[in-house]
Parts: sequence; C-alpha cells; structure tokens
Amino acid sequence: MAPPLTRKIGAFVAGLDAGRIPEAARKIARGGFADCVGVMIAGREEEGPRILRQVLAPPPGDVTLCFTGARAAAPEAALINATAAHALDFDDTGVRGHPSTVLVPAILAEAEHLGASGADMITAYIAGYETWAELSLRERGSLHSKGWHPTGIWGAVAAAAACARLRRLDAEKTSSAIALGASQSAGLVANFGTMAKPFHAGRAAHAGVLAARLAEAGFTASPDAFEHSQGLLAAVSQHGDTDREREPDLGTRWHILQEGLNIKKYPICYCTHRSIDGILELRRLKGFAADDVDRIQVAISDRYGTILRNHRPQTGLEAKFSMEFAMASAVIANRVGLTELTDGFVRRPDVQALMERVEIRLGTEYDPRNPNAAPFDQVRIQLRTGEELEGPAVHRARGHAEAPLSDDDLYEKFEVCLEAAGVRPEASALFDRLMSIETISARQLTSAR
Repeated sequence: MAPPLTRKIGAFVAGLDAGRIPEAARKIARGGFADCVGVMIAGREEEGPRILRQVLAPPPGDVTLCFTGARAAAPEAALINATAAHALDFDDTGVRGHPSTVLVPAILAEAEHLGASGADMITAYIAGYETWAELSLRERGSLHSKGWHPTGIWGAVAAAAACARLRRLDAEKTSSAIALGASQSAGLVANFGTMAKPFHAGRAAHAGVLAARLAEAGFTASPDAFEHSQGLLAAVSQHGDTDREREPDLGTRWHILQEGLNIKKYPICYCTHRSIDGILELRRLKGFAADDVDRIQVAISDRYGTILRNHRPQTGLEAKFSMEFAMASAVIANRVGLTELTDGFVRRPDVQALMERVEIRLGTEYDPRNPNAAPFDQVRIQLRTGEELEGPAVHRARGHAEAPLSDDDLYEKFEVCLEAAGVRPEASALFDRLMSIETISARQLTSAR
C-alpha cells in the first residue's frame, strides 16, 4: 500500500519549525522574494494584469496591489499580483516551474491580511517550495510534453501549503488545504505566448489562498488526493510514470538546497537562456554584426522545441516563446531585455529577416537534472564569408542555481525592473527591506513604496 503522501506533506507543513530551517535555505527564499517583487512591479501595468483589474474591479480591501496605493481583499490581490509577476516571464524558475511567481504573491497577500511577520513569510515560502518539489520531482516524464503548465499544476498545491502554514492549520486541515489546491490545478502549454500563461500563476496563487481559508473553516478534501490511482500525480503524468510509492523525507533533505532557484537574466522563456548566453559570448569573442550572419543554428532538446512554439512572432508576448527571436535580438541588439520584448522591436524588418535565418536542431538526449533540457545547448553561426563559428556548450545559464547571481547582480535586475515601472528611486530602500525581510512585518514591507 502506498504511503499516505498527502497526509505526510500536510503533517510536514503544519509542523514546520522555523528554527530547523537552514540559513542557506532562508537566503534562497529571500532572493526569491526580492526577485519576484521586482518583476511584479515591472509587470503591473502590462495589458494582462490591467485587464484583470478592470474586469474584477475588486472593492477596496486590506491588501496592497502590486506595491501601489490600490488595495483589495487577499484572494483578489493574490490573483492580480501573481499575474503581474509572471506577465513579463522575467520571474525565477525551479523544480520544473516558476515557484516564486505563485508563492510570493499568495504569501504577501495572506500575510498582510493576517499581520504576519517576515519570518512567518519565509517559513511559509519554504513550506510551499518543499511541497512543490516533493510532488514535481516524482514525475519521471515531462508535464510540458503532455500539455500541462507545471506552474499552474504544482503552484496551486504549493500556495495552499504556504497559506496553510501562515494560518497555522493543524496537520488534518493542512492536508485538506493542499488537496483542495490539487483540485484547482490547471494550465495549458497551448496558451504560452498569450496573457493566459501569467493567468495560470494568478489562478494558482488565488487557489492557494482560497484552499487554506476553506480548510480552516472545515471544508474537507480527500486525504490521498496526490497518491490515489486517480489522484493528482497519476492524472497529470505524461506516461503514467510517476513515483507514488516513495516515502517522503521532508525536513531531513531540503529540496530548496538541492534544487535552488534559477534567477532569470532575460525576460523571455527560460528555454532560450542557455542559447542566449552562448550567442552573446560568441558575439563578444568574434565581434560579428547582423549583416555578417548568413545562418544561425541552435541545438536544443525536442521538449524545449515544443515549448518554443512561435517561430515567426509578431508581438512581444509571442516573442517570449521564440528561439528565433532570442537569437535575432542577441545579434542585433547585443541583448535580450525589456526594451526588446516589445511589439515594435519584434516587427522591425531586420529582426524579422534575421529570424528567417535561424535553424533549430532538436535532440532527444536529456539533462538528468532537468528532463526537459538537453545536456547542453549550443549555437553555431555561418558568416556570409563562409567562416563557421562554434559557440560554447552551455550547460547552465547565468543565474542558474549552479551558477548563481551575486547580490549585486540581483539588485541590478531589481533596479531595471523598478525603472521599467517608473519608480527607480525607490529601488534601494525596497530591496534592502526584502533582503532583510525576517526583521520586519508583512505590513511594513508592503507599505514601502
């Protein structure tokens, strides 16, 4: 008989002692908070979050919306803020999804409502991260390949765990909360490159807040919602090859220390990042210009190829899921940044022309640490002179957990994000608060604008 996985995760979350969490894990969580708040502020005026605010028209509440003067109730704030945090696709990745873009908005909303401390928020983040990792790492295949967006699948459960921890629910009610989160899991890869993708993160954050509140009030759910033959793990598995039998070792082996967070250097799908690093390094070494290029060849996995579905994008949103655009931008602008992920830049004739000369080669060997990725990505360029240039084999993108950004690099990105939102002068003070979040309360944090 399979172990009662749902109940064991519930017991771990309910009993998580902040004093047992290693400082290295807390440091990763603080970085996740800081990075997510930066990209949330940068994305708050994107069309998707703007439409969401317009349609919801939430009445005033006790939770801040995207660090502005506007306020709403916690469930609506979590929905809007998480959608904003994922709108630019500039948020971190890890454990086969985008953990912070769901966890941070859900935690911020519920913590501000409850008057929780920053230390409580960090503990809740780790409870959510460990839950996400414990489930996602049991899948031997690829959720993306089956059409599921893992952020919407695991995020709803993880946010429920985080909010249950904030509300200090007991083990039984926490198990109900995460099972309720499981029943709200959703998100389709077919919607990548549209406003629906960040909406997946928003719905997951909202689901987590709602699930914990319902469970606290006595709303029940199945105690084996994960491990049952018709539970979450089996239902979303690519080939039914999911480990529903392994005994969890939560609290003795910290997933957050083993997997970490991958902080994005570029506001575009993470599947492009290794190749962008490779072509920028090749351009730095060889100094070629766009007019010198005859063809660009990029070697990636077939699973990355499925995700990068837009081969001739016409908008900034579409370009976020286009390797052809990533290569063209890197060559023409020598960067892939917020200023390039605009409709105007994407439609430039020189960008469109260079995208036509990008060839994608797909492989079927995978990185054992990331089953969607190839062991490495590599770019080759043929110049008009006939010379062929071979870029480095890139195993880990800059900002990956195994090639982390420094605090200075993290602040530089944070400053860029706040500058994009027109609030750069506030960057230093807010960043300092986020990096010392455990010394302040949620309300002190969100009042800093």
